[in-house]
Amino acid sequence: MVEGMSEKKIIAVVGATGEQGGSVARALLADGEFAVRALARNPESAAAAKLAALGAEVVAADLYDVDSLRKGFDGAYGAYLVTPYFTHMSPAKEVEEVRNLVAAAQGLRHVVWSTLEDTREAISLDDDRMPTLEGKYKVPHFDVKGGEADALFAQAGLPTTYVRMSFYWNNLLSGSAPHRRADGTLALSLPMGESRISGIAAEDIGKAVVSILKHPSETIGQTIGLGAEHLTGEEVAEAFSEVLGEEVAYDPMSHNDFRALGFPAAEDLGNMFQYYAEFDTHILPRRGTARTRELVPGWLTLKEFLTAHREEIVIG
Repeated sequence: MVEGMSEKKIIAVVGATGEQGGSVARALLADGEFAVRALARNPESAAAAKLAALGAEVVAADLYDVDSLRKGFDGAYGAYLVTPYFTHMSPAKEVEEVRNLVAAAQGLRHVVWSTLEDTREAISLDDDRMPTLEGKYKVPHFDVKGGEADALFAQAGLPTTYVRMSFYWNNLLSGSAPHRRADGTLALSLPMGESRISGIAAEDIGKAVVSILKHPSETIGQTIGLGAEHLTGEEVAEAFSEVLGEEVAYDPMSHNDFRALGFPAAEDLGNMFQYYAEFDTHILPRRGTARTRELVPGWLTLKEFLTAHREEIVIG
């Protein structure tokens, strides 16, 4: 064992085999100040094995088993908490997951909670510009966090930093990547109209969380929005054009057309994009690029991100 290793404060990372939790675990391991305990439902998975090879302690934990979570947090200094909403798309399940995490996290000295705001602060349920989902949400995966889950951390008195996420540039590699039109040209259909989208590379989320954990006195009790750049759809298309070496036109899809795509999260995400596009003055100021860039000194521009992940871009 490396001398001093046993003295490192342990950070337990929930969802460590997922994209967001994985970025946090990898950033912590690369930084080296903290020891990393990766909580995974399946500690035998390939993703868990990769983290173990990098030096993480991998332990089994299930969001619906409070005892397993308590064991995962036992002896840790802090934890990074994220919920896998899109694996079930159930607000009730997400609230249950958060209740279990909060119950298990008693005694931790710094909790970093991955969250979003309640869109109903900006658009009321009776506003018919956007459909209401499940009778009480506009954007369920936002609203359940900002409207219900955040309060559970405050009520429990946990020393929490609330980190509001932005659009991951990683989504542009496949699901929201450009597509080739019938005439052979490339087009980006990101449903943002003329508005700006706040975005960040997943790896930079991890680096931001490391900075947050290193500065507890400045971050506990704070809500920090992460957004490295606020770009128009035209600017996103231009970044693709430069990286692909082929012109990419910006041809934004309408929100109604997106909601009609028919995949399980289409309505939720269609509403999200409408919220991004039509309520950008509610969103962008909450994700200040200056604060994000302070937390991540080597942050990636979209062009740098796309260049680094060029081989992963899947043209539709």
